[in-house]
Amino acid sequence: MQRETAARVLSVNVGHVREVEWHGRRITSAIWKSPVLGRVALRGVNFSGDDQADRTVHGGRDKAVYAYAREDYEYWRRAEAVVTSPGLFGEHLTTEGVELSNVITGERWAVGSAVLEAAQPRLPCFKIGMRMDDAHFPRRFMAAGRMGAYFRIVKEGDVGASDVVQVTHRPPHGITLRTMVEALRDDEKAASLRVVERLPEFWQRVADGR
Repeated sequence: MQRETAARVLSVNVGHVREVEWHGRRITSAIWKSPVLGRVALRGVNFSGDDQADRTVHGGRDKAVYAYAREDYEYWRRAEAVVTSPGLFGEHLTTEGVELSNVITGERWAVGSAVLEAAQPRLPCFKIGMRMDDAHFPRRFMAAGRMGAYFRIVKEGDVGASDVVQVTHRPPHGITLRTMVEALRDDEKAASLRVVERLPEFWQRVADGR
């Protein structure tokens, strides 16, 4: 019988803002992130050494930490022939042993000395297409349904590779990050989002049918 992998952090990834040319435009982005050694301080809305180019759509309180799973990268390698590496999709935490789509909205994780709270799934913008050098990649990403998870910071601290992910609180409403994605096309599921506390503004509009 195969033993279940304990939920943990495989790598902490950070990146600075850079300017790149994409389809004739100069674009600033910090989606290029790489693993760093040692423990990394998490303060305010950022890991030390990390940044975002436009916090109206990336970063900020409800998108402070982005996590993506090794298991989802395995899908991209196996089914989509994508050559993957930690941080490829711009995540701060590459994890293993946890199905991110099944994370309950509002679920809290103790990781290292920090505490995180699941806020929302990622909805891809053109910058992930820019990162992958494939303008159609945002549609591929959405179709695969492997969105990763955005977290807000409940308690500042420091995080490092191999830190165990411990779930300390799971809300009883049962609304998962997968449910939130499905709510984009399902009015009943959209209405169900209203029970979620601290629902980000975009998802409030989805819940209200706006």
